[in-house]
Amino acid sequence: MTDTKGSPSRQTEQVDTIVQRFITLATRGLVPMFDETQQLFCYSLKRTERGMVRQGLSPRYTLMTVMGLHRLEEAGGVSPIAIDPVVQRLLANLDWVKDIGDLGVLLWMCALVAPEHLAKVEDRIDLDTALVRYRSAKRGVTMELAWFLTGLSNWTLACPEKLPRLRDLAYQTFALLKKNRGDQGFFGHLTRGGSALGMARGRIGSFADQVYPIYAMTRFSQAYQDEGALRMALQCGRGLCEAQGRLGQWWWHYDSLTGRVLEGYPVFSVHQHAMGPMTMFALGEAAGCDFSPWIDRGLHWINAENELGFNMEDDSAQVIWRCQYRRTSQIKTYLKAAFDRRSTSAPFEARKDLDVLFECRPYELGWLLYAFAGRAGKRLAHFSDAPGYEALAVSASLQK
Repeated sequence: MTDTKGSPSRQTEQVDTIVQRFITLATRGLVPMFDETQQLFCYSLKRTERGMVRQGLSPRYTLMTVMGLHRLEEAGGVSPIAIDPVVQRLLANLDWVKDIGDLGVLLWMCALVAPEHLAKVEDRIDLDTALVRYRSAKRGVTMELAWFLTGLSNWTLACPEKLPRLRDLAYQTFALLKKNRGDQGFFGHLTRGGSALGMARGRIGSFADQVYPIYAMTRFSQAYQDEGALRMALQCGRGLCEAQGRLGQWWWHYDSLTGRVLEGYPVFSVHQHAMGPMTMFALGEAAGCDFSPWIDRGLHWINAENELGFNMEDDSAQVIWRCQYRRTSQIKTYLKAAFDRRSTSAPFEARKDLDVLFECRPYELGWLLYAFAGRAGKRLAHFSDAPGYEALAVSASLQK
């Protein structure tokens, strides 16, 4: 293969350079987001007239960030923050576990970072009633059910002897998640119900409402050898790739009934550099498919190849700024898109009426590390058909 500008090998080298730079930035950038006294990460870090200001504390974001730092260490890197004291702090008192999502991310973290603590966590939670005890589970909130399914699946993969104990609960959670899935493979935000909110939000799902179920169903398929779950994940993953913007944008809201993009903005950096890649890597590895063309386009959006020509990576502030968003009313745009019955989507690339949100949250950098630590230079060498999915077409027919 000739190593010339624009060749696949050259493009891979360029992406690897970007990834290594992002990993370095994330590793440094998490330090000012950490509260050493509380041993927790903040909720957000914002640019103000007084400089970068840390706001709030978030156990949930801390869990996600710990998983990223753990993966960095697994890849041979050095975490700038000692992981074990943070884990001990999170497990010391579980009063912060307020919903099924918190519990799911806790199980996910323990399974990957500290499986020796899973038995103690199980003794302190009423696992069997989790799906009826938490409001978010009863409402069928997609993202939180997906986190719980991921936690159960990773627990089974880490401790195979738990499979008989966890199987029924995992399949119940999987069944609830499937209820939120439309015919085109996209997911609504929650279970469709009789209320106006239930009808609207049950139809419309965010990018997070797509990628976390994809990830959850991928891990579930691996834990329980369920090819049907993998096919569902693949259908949604293919839909996201087909919908990706001309500049590599992973769009914001999707219609689970028609399969079209409802609203493109905000375009969140974390979707581009972390959540999209971590999900597509997991799906591709499970199904034998290579999603790197779409992952790579999403990464390039960060560094000025975007609507504003603005570099979202800020080395001086040690962050990647949160998003590009419309200055006009999001609610008005959202409702107009939701109730427009036309089948075709309007072009979403906009260079006017956009601003940058100068904020960064620790989970964004944590998920970046989770997605990319140890991956530079690694690409699947070929495309292959996934089980039972004859036309995934992650090849030239979908490349733009």
